[in-house]
Amino acid sequence: MSAPNGLKAYVAVTAAYWAFMLSDGALRMLVLLHFHQLGFSPVQLAYLFLLYEIMGIVTNLSAGWLANRFGLTSTLYAGLAIQIAALVALAGLNPDWAITASVAYVMAVQGASGVAKDLAKMSSKSAVKLLAPSEGNGLFKWVALLTGSKNAVKGLGFFLGAALLALLGFTASVLTMAVILTVILIAVAIFMPAGLPRGKKGTRFSAVFPKTPEIRALSLARMLLFATRDTWFVVAIPVFFYEAITQNAPDRAASAFFLIGAFMAAWIICYGAIQALAPRLLARQTAALSETTAAATRWIGTLTFIPAVLAFSAAFDLPGLVIIVVVGLLAFGAVFALNSALHSYLILAFSKDERITLDVGFYYMANAAGRLLGTLLSGVCYQLAGVAGCLAMAAVLSALGWLATRRLGKIQNIT
Repeated sequence: MSAPNGLKAYVAVTAAYWAFMLSDGALRMLVLLHFHQLGFSPVQLAYLFLLYEIMGIVTNLSAGWLANRFGLTSTLYAGLAIQIAALVALAGLNPDWAITASVAYVMAVQGASGVAKDLAKMSSKSAVKLLAPSEGNGLFKWVALLTGSKNAVKGLGFFLGAALLALLGFTASVLTMAVILTVILIAVAIFMPAGLPRGKKGTRFSAVFPKTPEIRALSLARMLLFATRDTWFVVAIPVFFYEAITQNAPDRAASAFFLIGAFMAAWIICYGAIQALAPRLLARQTAALSETTAAATRWIGTLTFIPAVLAFSAAFDLPGLVIIVVVGLLAFGAVFALNSALHSYLILAFSKDERITLDVGFYYMANAAGRLLGTLLSGVCYQLAGVAGCLAMAAVLSALGWLATRRLGKIQNIT
């Protein structure tokens, strides 16, 4: 692939991924806040996202094989098209349906959205390995830029979703996003240059399972890292903030939507910015692959202390708890971003070009499994023990992630 075509392909892939993640972030906030306002319990809210995460596991396990067989552009376009269909389907939700029927319908639509997201993610991340320069820290730089910018865009999507819900209502919001995403899909398909791999028809599905212990250990660490975040992120914190803002003042619901959306957006945007800057921030810690793994171990250890301190603060209802939680979660986001950036680099560094879509697909299957675990725990722990229970569980999961990352370092020393 020529350098100009490589750059054009990178820009086209990034634009498609940005568009998708903007809609994904907006849709998550729309669904969460809309159904919380309708009276859904924390566990019922968690159910709405369970199939989304389950389908992420299934999709990632097969997406690497699909991309290897049919090509990266095919899976990227399929992800965008399925997301458009999911948005249109969600607009057909009938408010007169019983709660059970509503939950089942939204779960099914969210499941389709989960398929879409992970097709788009796997395609984009795999393309970076093939398009980015490999000399120096070029790979770390470009994957961090893609991942960091994506998360900043998704953060904007969180605010967009909350704002659209307050201004347009649920149905008009999802239809508006479907129209915009359709225009972007058409534009990307027109301007995407040739050059990305078109697929190999002889690839067997059994090839999706990783051949090296490094990939397996890193995938376990990734699963625990994202379970740590989503245990408080998916249900607990939005509901905690909503209840704090509207306590004794139900008329503040619209204001609550904006404030929660603004916080979630700021968190994701800051997280994305730090991810993008990770190669510079960690330059001295990532000169060699073994040093990068050691840095990942140190940072997950640091992360563990933050939810533990916040859980203690919430358990004893310390004065100014909301401010403590906001500041603490921003600190969590900074350390989490460095961990995530290191992982995103390591999976590409450990993968061979001929297995890139397969290994990345398996790795993001583990990522989706972590989100599934965190989503379920977020609803259950909040219902049983409030925000303190969610944060305490996050600390436990982070400690397990530290053990898994240490195991990765030991495997490198052996090999």
